Amino acid sequence: MNGLGNDFLVFDARRDPVRLTADEILRLADRKTGIGFDQMITLEPSGAGADAFMRIHNADSSEVSACGNATRCVGWLLMQEKDSAAATIETRAGLLYASDAGEPELITVDMGEPKFDWRDIPLAEEFHDTRAIELQIGPIDAPILHSPAVVNMGNPHAIFWVDDVEAYDLAKLGPMLEHHPIFPERANISLAQVTGPDSLILKVWERGAGLTRACGTGACAAAVAAARTRRTGRRVRVTLPGGDLVITWRESDNHVMMTGPVETDFTGTIDRDTLAVTLDPPASVRGAAE
Repeated sequence: MNGLGNDFLVFDARRDPVRLTADEILRLADRKTGIGFDQMITLEPSGAGADAFMRIHNADSSEVSACGNATRCVGWLLMQEKDSAAATIETRAGLLYASDAGEPELITVDMGEPKFDWRDIPLAEEFHDTRAIELQIGPIDAPILHSPAVVNMGNPHAIFWVDDVEAYDLAKLGPMLEHHPIFPERANISLAQVTGPDSLILKVWERGAGLTRACGTGACAAAVAAARTRRTGRRVRVTLPGGDLVITWRESDNHVMMTGPVETDFTGTIDRDTLAVTLDPPASVRGAAE
């Protein structure tokens, strides 16, 4: 599946467990020799009364707590399965709620409340104001990037404000910043360009996955940081390489709502011993055969 091109390998393990080793995840994630994906999602039984528990592994096999675009995809799957307009998803970051946004395959997810305290992000040292922390890359008197806002949206994000997101080589800068000592759990690194009171352009280096066409939690973090620093209002359209997400930071309960599309690319079966993939025929072909 994909949400704006950010792609996921989704296993349904609610009846039969799916346990892959780190090496097997890496092999499947390889875009030259495997299926290729940004994140691997495993649906498991929920212990919290939700419709499913969503386990998330990055392409580097590390397990993480949150993925906004994957939550939309999983929410859509569960809603289709239940023939319902809503679904509840348990994650390591807490319970998330997905709902039908009123248009075909357009899903809204309540991503919960953002966290701003330096201990919650987390940072390796204390900062009283996380709207802009002391972090730069490049010469002291002429840094390439500096003073990011930091936010936790179920995972840590650092947002650097720039005039043009295309003017920077994020593929080069992203790995250095992701692994900076200030981030003990590493961080997702974003370049954000404000284009209006209700619009942003965003590029994201995703922790454990690299450059990505879209990052749902990154869009939420950037939107919240923009509103918090009075660069925009509390409802913005965030344009990523893969398309647009609409992010609303509600004043009523401080929750962040993310709305965007989902798409199923293909379904199939993976042989547990060889990891060979057998794809199901497209629905139109199945229909003709039947």
